[in-house]
Amino acid sequence: MARPAGPGRRALLDAGLSLAEEKGVGALSISAVTTTAGMAKGSFYQHFPDRHSYIVELHRRYHDQLESLMTSAIEGQPPGIERLRTGFVAFLDACLATPGTKAFLAQARSETDLGEQVAERNAMFAALVRADLEAIGWSPAAPVAVLAVAMAADVSLQELGARGPRDDLRAAVLAIVAHPVDIAVPQS
Repeated sequence: MARPAGPGRRALLDAGLSLAEEKGVGALSISAVTTTAGMAKGSFYQHFPDRHSYIVELHRRYHDQLESLMTSAIEGQPPGIERLRTGFVAFLDACLATPGTKAFLAQARSETDLGEQVAERNAMFAALVRADLEAIGWSPAAPVAVLAVAMAADVSLQELGARGPRDDLRAAVLAIVAHPVDIAVPQS
């Protein structure tokens, strides 16, 4: 069983975030993490049972921070285009300011240890966005919410490459979602 949060656990997580930002998720070996944290390899196992648990915790920590920043920005706003715009901008700004964005938005998709966590986070963000899209008039809103989350993640990666906001992409995504169209969903 993992020990509760403390200076050692935080040091390991901070080291992993730094490594993921610099070298990618694949570079997160236990040896690399403990060396970066300045800790003995055995101390890793006092806090995490294995690499998988550690990677999952890093991913959770990163997305909890993004979620907190985004939900704080939209707190008290009714669902609709303004709340969607506010949340979208807060998400993108947080991605630019948060170390690990490239690792945990792009590389995490192909990291076998994180597939389930990526799917859960995307579903959580899609559920949040769905209420806004329904208020705007999308029907059905669920598939558009999934696509909106994917667009937001891609814009974030484009902005990381540009080292700053891409106002053209932000405006394009918001223009797309602001104008609902009828979606003919094939019956299975």
